[in-house]
Amino acid sequence: MSALRAERCELGRLPECAGPARSSYYYALSRPARPTRPEPRGAVAEIFSRTANGCGHRQAAMCLRAELGERIVDKTVPKMMRETGIRCGIRRETDCHRYNSYRGVVGETFGNAIGRDFSAGAPWLKMGTDVTEFRQPWGKACFAPVYDSGSKEIVAWSTSTRPDMVQQAELLDRLLERMPEGARPVLHSDMGWQYQHAGWTERLRAAGIVQSMSRKGNCIDNGATEQVSGHMKDEFFWGRTWPDFESFKADLDAYVAHWNTRRRQVKLKGLTPEEFRSRPLAA
Repeated sequence: MSALRAERCELGRLPECAGPARSSYYYALSRPARPTRPEPRGAVAEIFSRTANGCGHRQAAMCLRAELGERIVDKTVPKMMRETGIRCGIRRETDCHRYNSYRGVVGETFGNAIGRDFSAGAPWLKMGTDVTEFRQPWGKACFAPVYDSGSKEIVAWSTSTRPDMVQQAELLDRLLERMPEGARPVLHSDMGWQYQHAGWTERLRAAGIVQSMSRKGNCIDNGATEQVSGHMKDEFFWGRTWPDFESFKADLDAYVAHWNTRRRQVKLKGLTPEEFRSRPLAA
């Protein structure tokens, strides 16, 4: 404005050239833009820093409401993040190909008992598992979780340099150790060779766990567990390098603890998986 005045431009013609009404122009001029909710900005930055690659605005908004008692709507948080230069990376296509364990029918297969209905009103009803591969300069790490669709919790997991039955046996040991007495969950997976193996199917059957499988080449059938892997790579993995497998495994274990105890879930109405799971016990 001052530069235009120095050149003796007719400022009165600006609204006419720009398009808006003259009153709108002077109304905006008399009310300069102010920072959006400056008070909780420090808290948003702290929430964003909890994972290596940050988090989205919904996660930040849920934490503000639950932890600090802020009265704030979701759409206000992205404005604050833009104004302070906090940017969450958008999930994008990459040249990384996910691990594929399908080798045809090499053992016992099962129908899709889940039918893409991942909703569950309580923990230990519907669960999913998969193997995700993380590549590093020193090799690869394979992460095998069991995800509870009811509590949104990663209830058991195993990280190994090889996706073999040793890893799956460790995963089942941890799962069965945590499974409550009397629980009879459905455990869904793809048609990978590990899940057709007699050592896997027999242990599940003996424990009273109902086995369910996706159709061949249809990852959407296991969408709930696939989504966990996607969030994990966004928030924890992309753009990072670890010196060795042990340091990667330690950081991944810490992220799983963050997922279960601090990462809030929209479908749990802003609760963490731990808060949701323990809520009936406190009632």
